[in-house]
Amino acid sequence: MSTQYKQREDLVATPSRFPLREVALFGALLVAILGVYALMGAAYSTRMLVEAACYAILALGLTIQWGYAGQFNAGVMGFVALGGYCAMAFSMPVNADFWASPLSGELGMVVLMALGGVLVVVGASRLHHLGVPRRLRTGLAVALALLFYLLVSARLGVVTERIESQFGYIGGLGLPPWAGWIVGGALAGVVGYFIGKVCLGLRSDYLAIATLGIAEIIKAVLKNADWLTRGTATVSPLPWPVPGPETVGFTLARAFYLSVTAVMIAVIFFLLTRAYHAPWGRMIRAIRDNEISSAAMGKDINRRRLEIFVLGCILMGIGGATLGSFNGIFDPQGYLPLNHTFLVLVMVILGGPGNNLGTLFGALTVYLIWVMSEPLALSVLELVVAFGEGSFGWDAPTNLDSRALQARVFVIGLLITLVLRFAPKGLLPEKVKHHG
Repeated sequence: MSTQYKQREDLVATPSRFPLREVALFGALLVAILGVYALMGAAYSTRMLVEAACYAILALGLTIQWGYAGQFNAGVMGFVALGGYCAMAFSMPVNADFWASPLSGELGMVVLMALGGVLVVVGASRLHHLGVPRRLRTGLAVALALLFYLLVSARLGVVTERIESQFGYIGGLGLPPWAGWIVGGALAGVVGYFIGKVCLGLRSDYLAIATLGIAEIIKAVLKNADWLTRGTATVSPLPWPVPGPETVGFTLARAFYLSVTAVMIAVIFFLLTRAYHAPWGRMIRAIRDNEISSAAMGKDINRRRLEIFVLGCILMGIGGATLGSFNGIFDPQGYLPLNHTFLVLVMVILGGPGNNLGTLFGALTVYLIWVMSEPLALSVLELVVAFGEGSFGWDAPTNLDSRALQARVFVIGLLITLVLRFAPKGLLPEKVKHHG
């Protein structure tokens, strides 16, 4: 028997490890969730689980960027906002008065002008096929881009000012909410494609800074485009893809919504796991671990990095759309880096970057801690105040609620510090298999 055959036989005969850590962690998480149900009630707890499921989709999008390919995206908030906008724009009723007015045609002409400008600029950048020098075509493209920007922005400002004064905003499309979820993922993927084309050549720290800045730009655009999003006036209530609370009650409606998000997570988890163990996934991890050797083997590094970045952005857009629909309101000011970027990063770090199962555990655990730290901190403060008043005659502060709310940040900060100190690869780290 040859040595090679013995090695294969040893690999086949090796029994698989019982997932003791996974069973223990998810068992403890289940006990904690049941405790929340017993303490807070079914309606509150089911809402918490739905929001945690939406965040789990966001975390899966980040873990394939960061865990699979080593791309640190600090602009999750921007893609969440794009998904939330699409959920609003596609599900809200049609503004018939606007579409029946001449302003709809004028807005369409502005859009066509903008598309024509994009085509002209792209054509100018392709003049190398006619032998035009690089510097000349670059200067021509920049000049044309500036010219069309000034023309379009001037005309758009006039039209949108009239829209806001007469109709408020253009309204939605009156389609099912799931249509907005799909388009939200597609729009986030398109935006991620253009960001990736520009930023993926940067080092990880510069990529984080670039994506963080772009997320703030997206938020600023949605906040100030009153004709498109109503800006700070907000849009509500957003319809659900399942019977709402007014039909079947809060608890049952949220349970229906939870079932939809659970099916989405199951499908996404299955596809990502298959991709992770497929040759494509091994190639992505090879590029992450040793980019030079992967390039030497003929792999298209930039193309693969762009693929994984766009895929992660698509999941973030879908997660943002489902979260926006569930919240029932579109408020551009409500998208905060702390809630929609930092919290997702903590989920991935706690669970384990690159481990899909660990990411789900991290998302559920961190959001449970995030939500429950406020009422628990308020209970502790009330006990301390009652003890102090009865024993020492302390004067009770009047802002216990705000103090308890701030405790969430302290608890999350303490949690991430402990994880980075004692489990830097996460509680369920990525399992790297060695062959041969």
